[in-house]
Amino acid sequence: MSSGEKVPDVSKRAAVRVNGLGDFIFVLPALQALRDTYPEAEIVFLGKPWHQDFVPGRVNTIDRVISTPPCVGVGEEPGTPVDEAALDAFFARMQLERFDIAVQLHGGGRYSNSFVCRLGARLTVGLQAQDAPPLDRTLPYIYYQNEILRYLETVALIGAGTDQIIPRVSIIDSDRAEAAAVTAGNSKQPYIIMHPGAGDARRRWPTERFGAVANYLFEAGFALYITGIEAETGLVNEFVRLTNNRAVSLAGKLSLGGLAALGAEAALVIANDTGPLHLATAAGAKTVGIYWCGNLINASPITRAKHRPLLSWMLKCADCGRIHSGDYPFTEQACRHQVSFVSNVTVDQCLAVCEELLERRLVVTTCNQKPVNQQSAQFSTGINCN
Repeated sequence: MSSGEKVPDVSKRAAVRVNGLGDFIFVLPALQALRDTYPEAEIVFLGKPWHQDFVPGRVNTIDRVISTPPCVGVGEEPGTPVDEAALDAFFARMQLERFDIAVQLHGGGRYSNSFVCRLGARLTVGLQAQDAPPLDRTLPYIYYQNEILRYLETVALIGAGTDQIIPRVSIIDSDRAEAAAVTAGNSKQPYIIMHPGAGDARRRWPTERFGAVANYLFEAGFALYITGIEAETGLVNEFVRLTNNRAVSLAGKLSLGGLAALGAEAALVIANDTGPLHLATAAGAKTVGIYWCGNLINASPITRAKHRPLLSWMLKCADCGRIHSGDYPFTEQACRHQVSFVSNVTVDQCLAVCEELLERRLVVTTCNQKPVNQQSAQFSTGINCN
């Protein structure tokens, strides 16, 4: 990875990343590189209100978190009404911070580069898409690139580097207590977390496939906790019904810290490509992630000792047949059909990698002790294994 010159006399840096959980996890190694290379300089993270709640005690590379007001393209979708007076006041306060460096870690810069320039830093650094204004030091923004490596390459523009390239979050005592409270009834039973939701329906593996895997795992002696945000309660409840109500719904019941602690102690986490999957990875969990092919390029973990991504090559919408081969989320040429683009990942594929990570065979008594590669296996619940 090429490196730019270090910047002299740096005492304070701003890092801008105003978006979701998974997006935050991806930049943790870049923040570590900034800490390792400029150890005495303060890192001020400009993000969302949830960062202010989550970061303290869990991410030691960040010294302060400042929540940004709503801004088009930087935390808010284009067309969202914003308070321009509040933004002006915010930037006036940020200029009083006298940042030596402002690092844009928020995508291609169409909106975020202008945002960073208004911070008044001595030097601006970041990515530049073709339609983005320039910064002092930039890299071209090419959509399909692993996000962790993308932002490590970005901070290398100012000579920053690290050998800690795996995202990590710390678990604090209150997180452990929260996780212990929801698992109290299964204190001696190993458990697996399954997360069937995703913000985009096209990234959701069919719930019945999750249910099929869950039934194998129950027969192997694991407890199952099904996670989701409060808005996903219906989806999680459907999942629980597919397991004859043996799984435990935790939809809307855990903070991000509690979710991280739950993942850290799990035997395995199985999830769609979502923030909770990437949080589990950063908490040290073993994971099975289900990815659409393009998303795998950007969001896959970069090691395989503890992680197995399952890949869907589906490009054609199952409803209308339109081919989606551009940059995700296909906003320019997409149809509007909310159908799964990962439904061709099979139950057998998932069970095979579960066996690898759990280091044990998965055999189901209700299927007459057939091993997991028997395509014809059926469950007493009536769920098809494929």
